[in-house]
Amino acid sequence: MADAKVIPFDDDRSRGSGAPRRRNGRRLDAEPGGPGAVQPLPVRGGARDDGPADGTGEPVPPSADSAPGPEPAEPAGSPGQPGAAGPAGSPGPEGAGGAGGLERRVAGGLAFLRRRLTGEYEVDDFGYDAELTDQVLMSLLRPLYEKYFRVEVRGVENIPAEGGALIVANHSGTLPLDGLMAQVAVHDHHPAGRHLRLLAADLVFVLPVVNELARKLGHTLACAEDAERLLARGELVGVMPEGFKGIGKPFGERYKLQRFGRGGFVSTALRQRVPIVPCSIVGAEEIYPMLGNSRTLARVLGLPYFPLTPTFPWLGPLGAVPLPTKWTIQFGEPIRTDGHPPEAADDPMLMFNLTDQVREQIQHTLYKLLVQRRSVFF
Repeated sequence: MADAKVIPFDDDRSRGSGAPRRRNGRRLDAEPGGPGAVQPLPVRGGARDDGPADGTGEPVPPSADSAPGPEPAEPAGSPGQPGAAGPAGSPGPEGAGGAGGLERRVAGGLAFLRRRLTGEYEVDDFGYDAELTDQVLMSLLRPLYEKYFRVEVRGVENIPAEGGALIVANHSGTLPLDGLMAQVAVHDHHPAGRHLRLLAADLVFVLPVVNELARKLGHTLACAEDAERLLARGELVGVMPEGFKGIGKPFGERYKLQRFGRGGFVSTALRQRVPIVPCSIVGAEEIYPMLGNSRTLARVLGLPYFPLTPTFPWLGPLGAVPLPTKWTIQFGEPIRTDGHPPEAADDPMLMFNLTDQVREQIQHTLYKLLVQRRSVFF
C-alpha cells in the first residue's frame, strides 16, 4: 500500500492513520459494491447488519445475539498492514534495507561507539580486538578485496572447521597486502567464519600506527612461543616463511619461492599436533613490479629494501597505488602431523622433509594457477 506508514516496532501504533479503517472484514471508506469493498461473510446463528439474512434482499434489523463484537485484529504481515510481504514472500516497501533495517544499523552503530568510548570491549593478551576487526577493519579491507583485486578463493573447505591449524603461504608484492587478503578470504568464505592470526616480522611492530592496527587485527610476533600459544588455543595461525626474501624479490623472480627458513613452522606444528595447510597466492607479485632496490636508501631508512618500481618513487604518493591485478588464493590439502610422536619436533631430517613437502606443494599449485590464468588483470 503506497501510503502505509512505517512502524518500526510492533505496538499499538500499528493501527496508524495510514491504514484503512475496517469493521467486520469490510472497509468503511469503500463505496458499497465498489472494487474496494469487501463482501460480508454470513454469520451463523444470527443476521448481520450489513447484508441480507433471509434471501429476500431486505436487511434484517440487528438483534441482540447478532450485534457486532470487538473488531477482530488483523494478523501481522497480512495485506494492508505495514511491513506486509509482497507476492511470493518478497519483502514489502520497508524490507531489510528500509527504515526498519536502517534504524537497526544506526542503533548497532551507536551501541558500538558507546562500547568503544566507555571501554566495554575485550582484547586478548596479544592485543586482538575481535569486535573492531569484524565491524570496522574487515569492512575497510573488503572493498579492496572484492572490487579492486577481485579475489577468487578456492579450497577453503580444506581449512578445519575447529581446532588449531597452521596455514603456510607464499609471500610477495613489495608490501604485505597478500597477508591481509588471506585474512579476508578466511573470514568471509570459511563456513565457520574463522579468523586467521598472522605471524608478522619485527618491523611491523616498531612502525607507528601500523603496530596498533596489526595488533587489533590479530597479528603477533613471528616467534615459536607466540605461535604455539595460539595453536594451543585452537586458533588458525598464518605464516609466510619466505619473509622479506619473498616480499622484496625482484620482478624477474616472480612466483619462484625463496628459501623457507630452517623449518621452524614445521617444528611448531609437530609440537602442537596440528595440520599444515599450504596456501598459494597468485596476483600479488604484479601489484608493485619491483625493478630495482636502492640499498643505500634502505640502510638510511632502516628498511630491508627500498623498492624501485615503474611508478615509485617517481610519481610520489601516487606511485604507491597498487596495480589492480586479479588474484586467486587456493588452500591445498592439509598435511597431518598428529601421526608423528612428540619427539619428532626435534628430528632435523623430518623437519627438512616436511618443509620441502609444503614448499613443493605451494610451488606446484602456483605453476598450475599461472597456467590457468588468462590475464594478469582479468
